[in-house]
Amino acid sequence: MKKRKLSLILLLFAAGIIALFGAYSAWNTANPEKTCANCHEIRPSFASWEISSHREVACTECHGTALSNGWHSMTEKGNMVLAHLTDDKQHNEIHLTEEQIINTMDNCRECHQEEYKKWISGGHSANYNHIFLDSAHNSMEQPYWDCFRCHGMHYEKDIYDLIEPVSNTGPWKLIDQDQADRPVITCLACHQIHTTNSVHSAPESFDKPEDIFYDRKKIERNPHAGLYIRSDAMFLRADLLPDPEIYYKGRELRKASNPYQRICVQCHAPNFSHEAGTEDDRTPAGVHEGLACMACHDTHSNDASNSCSQCHPAISNCGLDVTTMNTSYHDPGSGNNIHFVSCEDCHGEGEGISER
Repeated sequence: MKKRKLSLILLLFAAGIIALFGAYSAWNTANPEKTCANCHEIRPSFASWEISSHREVACTECHGTALSNGWHSMTEKGNMVLAHLTDDKQHNEIHLTEEQIINTMDNCRECHQEEYKKWISGGHSANYNHIFLDSAHNSMEQPYWDCFRCHGMHYEKDIYDLIEPVSNTGPWKLIDQDQADRPVITCLACHQIHTTNSVHSAPESFDKPEDIFYDRKKIERNPHAGLYIRSDAMFLRADLLPDPEIYYKGRELRKASNPYQRICVQCHAPNFSHEAGTEDDRTPAGVHEGLACMACHDTHSNDASNSCSQCHPAISNCGLDVTTMNTSYHDPGSGNNIHFVSCEDCHGEGEGISER
């Protein structure tokens, strides 16, 4: 009798486990409109996801599940449910924490491996140690809260929680050691997973030349990137960002119409007078006036090492091999700073320059 009772208990326990995991699996594979989006906080994110280029990607592939990261994810999801049931503020919008964003980035690279590889090799993957313990920069400009506008958009605390001393005199150290190796510019600083957009178009039929020919009608697409505005806790697409006027030697510069240019200038910005070349501004002047940043710089690695030869081959009419010139803005002794080089810098005034 005892054995039958024990067997029944074990059977019921096994059935409960199977039912629990069955429900868990059904929840994760079901249409999010029937699950997550039932919560009003999730509804806006669901609505934007439905019309984004990621609409065929399941929520769990980016955000994980209650069991995807062990005990950590279980407590995290549990706290979300608790906050939903007990919060009197009734938030209509939720935001990922910086830690959640870092975890999401690990999922981003599963699909965007090439982009991630370039990003990790470039300057935009710098971490908090690199930026906030830079003694040369800290001596020149005291760290303050607005550093997070470009370096640490998703940092949830204040400058006084991150570094000490907050002054021009070091030595400096990070108070918040959890931040040391975290990137200051994450994927979500420039990319929004839920950005309203269409998927890449494909020909209706590969048997119809008009569908695959170069002149076939293109689908209008919004820019893929933008910028997370920390002060307003919101993301703005590139074409909606402000396009500031930039001046050089008393006149306004012509700038590229490429909307991505607007992202660059938000951080690589000039001083209060909008003068090109001041502060961190890199707006091209001279012979490269009007050239877009991404005409030379790779979008994710920022590498521009082979860009000159694309327009200036070593064997050219002028006989100058630009690939051997010092064109770096990093070197104060560079006579050919690529952002401000003029015809006269290479040829001398009136030499080899056709009169207009």
